Amino acid sequence: MRRTRLGLLSLLALLSGAPSPAWAQAPAALKNQAKAAAAKAQAPQAQELSDVLKAPRPKGGEYFGLYLMDKKVGWFFTDLTALPGNKAQSINELIFKAQVGTRVSERVHREVRVYEAKPGGKLLSFTVTQKGDGGDNELVGTVTGDSMRVVRKRPGQPDEVLKPMPLPKETVEDADQARVALLRGQKVEGVALDGTDLEGYRTVTTVEAPEEQVLGGVKVKLSRVSTLSDKEKVPVAAFLTSDGKMVRVDFGQTMQARAESESVAKRMDLVEVFGLTRVVLPKPLPAKAREVPGQVKLVMKNLPEKFQQDTYRQKYQRLPDGRVEVTLLAAPPAPKGRKPRPVADPDNGENLKSTLAVEADAPAIKAQAKSIIREEKDAYTAARMLSAWVYSNLQKDYGASADRATDVLRQKKGDCTEHSLLTVAMMRASGIPARRVDGVIYMVNSDGVPALYWHEWVEAYVGEWTQLDPTFNQPVADATHFYVGYEGNAEITPLIGSLQVTDVK
Repeated sequence: MRRTRLGLLSLLALLSGAPSPAWAQAPAALKNQAKAAAAKAQAPQAQELSDVLKAPRPKGGEYFGLYLMDKKVGWFFTDLTALPGNKAQSINELIFKAQVGTRVSERVHREVRVYEAKPGGKLLSFTVTQKGDGGDNELVGTVTGDSMRVVRKRPGQPDEVLKPMPLPKETVEDADQARVALLRGQKVEGVALDGTDLEGYRTVTTVEAPEEQVLGGVKVKLSRVSTLSDKEKVPVAAFLTSDGKMVRVDFGQTMQARAESESVAKRMDLVEVFGLTRVVLPKPLPAKAREVPGQVKLVMKNLPEKFQQDTYRQKYQRLPDGRVEVTLLAAPPAPKGRKPRPVADPDNGENLKSTLAVEADAPAIKAQAKSIIREEKDAYTAARMLSAWVYSNLQKDYGASADRATDVLRQKKGDCTEHSLLTVAMMRASGIPARRVDGVIYMVNSDGVPALYWHEWVEAYVGEWTQLDPTFNQPVADATHFYVGYEGNAEITPLIGSLQVTDVK
């Protein structure tokens, strides 16, 4: 199971939305630099440059070490420069490397975007390159007339022209909202095109009060800015010194980017993340947690209130000391509530969509799904058949990950994310609303420690919602599964390393 991937691509999306996160309040030195730069812009052409190019920034880009719970798991590079022909280019590159069980996981995600350099300049093109864990592929987007043409390239596969996209709403100011907010001295709002799903998301950067922190043994006053994306929903706080050097970016309490030289940033220790990110239990779960119907109760600490929403599987009771008792339930859908395919989506079609990853309308996905369920009409029976086929036909292999359903179907191996991705794609192709579920699952590994590990499984609407786990061949995901979010949403990232279970009932 690729639990470590949880939040890391979302982390990248946040950084890409603000490739050079800045500071909350413009230091006098930086304001003076900005005024000086503006004063030098005498030519009419220079005066037409966007604020994002007028704002001061380190030459040659910035390198950061990426840390998860104070353990280095990768590095990040970002830069924004002017190009000839009144254009601007942003570069963002993330490298993640860690040991997951007996495997070494390494992922490279690089984005290059070109904009018009004028105020409100349009996004003209992008190249998104992914290598390593998740599969090798490249997306190349170019504005052609009133749409964006996107070509997907994969080794050993013919180039694939995707459906034309509407023109992105992202502008050159969205390439670095933080520095624009600093230069203008006010909040900046815009839209960022996400490099993993090619959807546009509203992004807001807010100027905040400065803070005092200790750097190198010396107390200094740091400026602060906060960026929030409607997709990620995790405030990203960045801190800067008075001379314009960004020293740190915080993603909740457990993930952090620290400014480092290139050589230091690229120097990494191999971190074993299974043990690092798991939630250790005070004792093993009772046998009833494995039964269906079944249930178990966990007393949790540091579970934010926004996650405490009752569902058909999870019930919450707040305790006087601030902890919360969570009852996890598992039961099959009621026979009288089950519906025939195709099933109307209670979320207005969101769970039937074909996306860049969940390729429900791909001919290969449709054909495979039909060959499995044939003429089966009952939605729950069909969902069980699809989940069971994925369990039986995918090799359990962490080192063969893929981010697209057609790639999973072609290579027929992977971890929990591949199992869930292919299952959801085939369910949607079969007229069954479905989505991927992120959370933790109970396991006892070779060290004998009972714990919850990050995991992904499936939720399908068959007349009512029900959860299945194709990785472990569970037609009803048992009560050892604790759900916290959907499809790798970074909103759950702050739980990693902070969530605690103090009692099991």
